[in-house]
Amino acid sequence: MKIGYARVSTTDQNLDLQLAALKEAGCGRIFQEKISGAKINRPELQRLLDHLRPDDIVVVWKLDRLARSTQNLLELADQIKSAKASFCSLSEPWADTSSPSGKMIMTVFAGIAEFERDLIRERTGAGRVAAKKRGVRFGRPEKMNEEQKLLAKRLLEEDKSVSEIAKTFNVHKTTIYRL
Repeated sequence: MKIGYARVSTTDQNLDLQLAALKEAGCGRIFQEKISGAKINRPELQRLLDHLRPDDIVVVWKLDRLARSTQNLLELADQIKSAKASFCSLSEPWADTSSPSGKMIMTVFAGIAEFERDLIRERTGAGRVAAKKRGVRFGRPEKMNEEQKLLAKRLLEEDKSVSEIAKTFNVHKTTIYRL
């Protein structure tokens, strides 16, 4: 079964053009909503995904009606594939996962997105290493400076209680135990 999805971003916009194209494409059921594509929670899209059965085809007028980014498109394509269904765009004939060439294009997109994520991870890691070399310290700031730590250690040696020392420096007892 062909299942259509039509979306516009605001209530002022009209779905008529998309609905006509989806009906002409032979969609037996059409889910429609007036909500920004940037919203993660799109109830009608979720209903469509929940409704999918094997061999169904999700049809959209344009890809930007379904997803706002390549990453989002790939995630939705995975969800559709998991339901053993496929999708196609009426305006972008290359975006048709029911055909071998469309599957290949989506595979290439997925590879590019994964490559981009790996590059970001690599650059972030290199930036972190460079920052550490410059003396940047990551994590929470120290509760006590070196002078306070030495004094707390001396107080411990003088048999002061951990609770008393923690109160003196306004820190948790665990901080004193870690010295």
